[in-house]
Amino acid sequence: MTTAPTPSTRTPSSLAIVGGGKIGEALLSGLLRDGAYPPDTVVVVEHYPERIAYLTERYGIRVVSVSEAAEFAGTIVIAVKPQDIDTVLAELAPSVTAEHLIVSVAAGITTRKLERGLPGGPAVVRCMPNTPALVDEAMTAISAGSNATDAHLAQAQKLLSAVGKVVRVPESQLDAVTALSGSGPAYFFFLVEAMIDAGILLGLPRALAADLIVQTAVGAAVMLRDSGEHPVQLREAVTSPAGTTISAIRELERHGVRAAMLAAIEAARDRSVELGRAAEEG
Repeated sequence: MTTAPTPSTRTPSSLAIVGGGKIGEALLSGLLRDGAYPPDTVVVVEHYPERIAYLTERYGIRVVSVSEAAEFAGTIVIAVKPQDIDTVLAELAPSVTAEHLIVSVAAGITTRKLERGLPGGPAVVRCMPNTPALVDEAMTAISAGSNATDAHLAQAQKLLSAVGKVVRVPESQLDAVTALSGSGPAYFFFLVEAMIDAGILLGLPRALAADLIVQTAVGAAVMLRDSGEHPVQLREAVTSPAGTTISAIRELERHGVRAAMLAAIEAARDRSVELGRAAEEG
């Protein structure tokens, strides 16, 4: 690992990303492409040698220790797995002060736990992105900790905007956000998988079925985003009297697909609450 500058050189415009996995790399890549952070203002903390070699070669950034990252950066993004959070907080605690902004994308980790683990009093913003961050199409919700001001939220929002859309929500809503948009891509992938299988059942080659469904999904999503119309209106525009679509919708309703989706998202919310409670008690 390289040696970071001394604490006296720390500036609010410098950034450290603790965790060089998929979400950490997605943020790094988006921020560098966006031009928000030149490579010499960003450091990454990563322990796996192959990831270190990959990140340094691809992005031209430096990989440092946790303490060096805290000494170098005014903003620290925590992008580790929830089970690693206690170790990271213990390593950060001696170096983090009230001058730092902590932006956490660690799933299920509350601002209260982060603040307890970092007694230096930094501003903490908790974020819930999703995997489309990898293609700069994330949906991220952010919530302020007890020391975070509107300025801190604006800074975190600008940072996360490099990989998609950002909204502010009360932290009490983040379990619902996790269930809806955090896990949401998996629901779409599941539905697309089922539709491709249906195409194969109807005699289409797999590659053709996939092309048909993926482009249909992209087009439908763009219509939802850009038309300003309610999903019901868009669905009704496709649903002719006594036609093919209404026959399909009838079968979906008969098999309880709507109720199953409601139950599934509620179960995801409940599991998010459980994981958060376990992290608090850990």
